[in-house]
Amino acid sequence: MEAKELERISSQVRRDIIRMVAAVQSGHPGGSLGCADFLTTVYFDKMDIDPNNFTMDGVNEDLFFLSNGHISPVLYSVLAHRGYFEKSELGTFRKLGSRLQGHPSPAKGIPGVRIATGSLGQGLSVAIGSALTKKLNGDNKIVYTLHGDGELQEGQIWEAAMYASGNKVDNIIATIDYNHKQIDGDIDDVLPMGSLAQKWQAFGWEVLEMDGHNIEEIKATLDKAKTMTGKGKPIVIIMKTVMGQGVDFMMHTHKWHGSPPSNEQAENALSQLEETLGDY
Repeated sequence: MEAKELERISSQVRRDIIRMVAAVQSGHPGGSLGCADFLTTVYFDKMDIDPNNFTMDGVNEDLFFLSNGHISPVLYSVLAHRGYFEKSELGTFRKLGSRLQGHPSPAKGIPGVRIATGSLGQGLSVAIGSALTKKLNGDNKIVYTLHGDGELQEGQIWEAAMYASGNKVDNIIATIDYNHKQIDGDIDDVLPMGSLAQKWQAFGWEVLEMDGHNIEEIKATLDKAKTMTGKGKPIVIIMKTVMGQGVDFMMHTHKWHGSPPSNEQAENALSQLEETLGDY
């Protein structure tokens, strides 16, 4: 899909995020807005998937796991626009009885969601297990996963990273949302992590970097990552993003990690985002 069309979709996804979070005055808009370009590109341009015939095991399909599950608004919007469920269901976000809970869960059978995520640090382990299953079954599809940079402060991430390289899990592409922000402030103020590229390299991973708001670059980097699969090493992409991307008063601050905009702020945000596919 052309980058211009992907940009149109991601603009609508950002509108959905603002409307979903504002409607219930609950949720995580900052990281969701920052990952809209990436998730749109992965689901609409890169993954081999069949939204109309979703299965939990995902045989002969690429898989995606959202490890930083608190940014569920962006995942739900992308899934809806990709055809996993009706867009109108986005209006039930975080409401009692809804399938679209604050953190993704398969408990109510939401198409496109295979595991409950949001307990940070666990998603990479699940993705590695799924990737190993595909290798054992002779399934040559790829497992994709997304993580927050603050999530890398969890020790389980590094145990999983060590395991993946040690066992040559080379059909996984992990991406880090590197916006330098977490709920309590700047990454370097909470727990500095030094060079992420050097750390992942030291753990035996192939490392790529990209601008998470340049869709042409996202497309090219994901294409390059796919050519590196099957060669004995897992792949990680360090994706440089801006929290709150697309809404001027939400950008470059951790304030909007988990804070919803007021109705007035939401209107301001929506005025900055083009409605391209129709609001739900």
